[in-house]
Amino acid sequence: MDVYVRLDGQSDLSGQIYRQLRTAIHDGLLRPGDPLPATRELSRRLAVARNTVGVAYERLVAEGYADSRVGSGTYVRTAGLPAREAAAATNATGPGLRPRALWAGLSPWAAPEATGPVAAAYDFRVGLPDARLFPYDAWRPLITRELRLSGAGTVGYGDPAGHAGLRASLARHIGLSRGVRAGPDDLLVTTGTQQALDLIGRVLLEPGDRVAVEEPGYPPARLPFLAQGAVVTGVAVDAEGLLVDAIPPDTRAVYVTPAHQFPLGMPMSLRRRTALLRWAWRHGAAVIEDDYDSEFRFGGRPVETLQGLDRGGHVIYVGSFSKVMMPSLRVGFLVAPAALRTALRTAKYAADWHTAVATQAALARFVDDGLFARHIRRMQHTYAARHQVVVGALTGRFADLAEPVPSAAGLHVTAFTRGPLADPGALAARARGARASGVAVHTLAEVAADRSARPGLVFGYGSISARDIEPGLQRTLGEPREP
Repeated sequence: MDVYVRLDGQSDLSGQIYRQLRTAIHDGLLRPGDPLPATRELSRRLAVARNTVGVAYERLVAEGYADSRVGSGTYVRTAGLPAREAAAATNATGPGLRPRALWAGLSPWAAPEATGPVAAAYDFRVGLPDARLFPYDAWRPLITRELRLSGAGTVGYGDPAGHAGLRASLARHIGLSRGVRAGPDDLLVTTGTQQALDLIGRVLLEPGDRVAVEEPGYPPARLPFLAQGAVVTGVAVDAEGLLVDAIPPDTRAVYVTPAHQFPLGMPMSLRRRTALLRWAWRHGAAVIEDDYDSEFRFGGRPVETLQGLDRGGHVIYVGSFSKVMMPSLRVGFLVAPAALRTALRTAKYAADWHTAVATQAALARFVDDGLFARHIRRMQHTYAARHQVVVGALTGRFADLAEPVPSAAGLHVTAFTRGPLADPGALAARARGARASGVAVHTLAEVAADRSARPGLVFGYGSISARDIEPGLQRTLGEPREP
């Protein structure tokens, strides 16, 4: 292991080496059991005599920081070390650097408690697929093959627009399954939906431009636009979706989830979709269509995409593999009108050059070999059964406490609370108690940008087994009244 040591002048060289290594041990940079650099190698790098390094090592051993093993080397001691000290912060006493003021209001969405892993006996978190059912045995050989090719030097930097094979596979898939009219050149592969929204904002928006979003809606979708200096305005939704007549006339872009409105769950009616496209054409605005979990439908006719209906080139279609496969894959895509292709490709290059090439290539094979469609069919049955259990319990045993919003797609069901839980304070207290008893669940106010949203709960069923749903609902809602 290379260890950075800086020598100042020519005096007490052994002491300088000793003190810097001791500090690295105190700060936890060198951990118990870690090897110290060989004396020959460190003396060569520092241009000092080997004995100078040896004296420093002997002192570390004598004071209990390291152990010397004959024929093996010197290692940080594994037991009996002094308590580690926190690493000193750079410029801790100076004014330091400060982020732009707007980031203070955005930071909670990216906080560790909002994004990190959660250990819960009953996991109703929103937007999580069941990673336990992912076909790892089929995926592993594909990604191993691509990594082997990378190791052989056959893969260099990739095309910012994405792997050609993946773009072709995706164009076929969304054309067949969602009626999206696109060829490979219309697609750009992104590192998830958030990056897609960020790239769209970079290409379309000037500081001060207005972006309309659904209210209630998906809070993280606002962040890229706010970070770019846009004015984000919430527009109310009803049973048919976004209220088109309420969109401010100076809006430059409208972000919607028409197939499965987040978080309420209803689809946007054909009448409202048509009205939105007419509005975009009249105002020269963009419509950003987030088709985030439409692969999973449990009844009714598939909702035609806005992109498939669009004849004016105003819709940018955004998709992701996070809900279908697993969030850690970090692969998404967008389909944009031809006039935006070059700018989006350049914006992607500026952001991170390209999404991981090996992952894209493996995913292309996964789609082309029919494994992706097979996985969707399997999960469709699994999620349909869980959806039925959630809706059945909410409309039956827990009907006095919750009223589910009609929904026939996706990975969550939203329910407005009633009875004793119709009070926002009582609902918040109930949710806190549920979390303390091992339930991961969000209130509607917590997953909507408008914290004054109607009292309700959002039950994700992607990562909870069917047998755990009713016990989890009982811990969340409490005991229903006896008939």
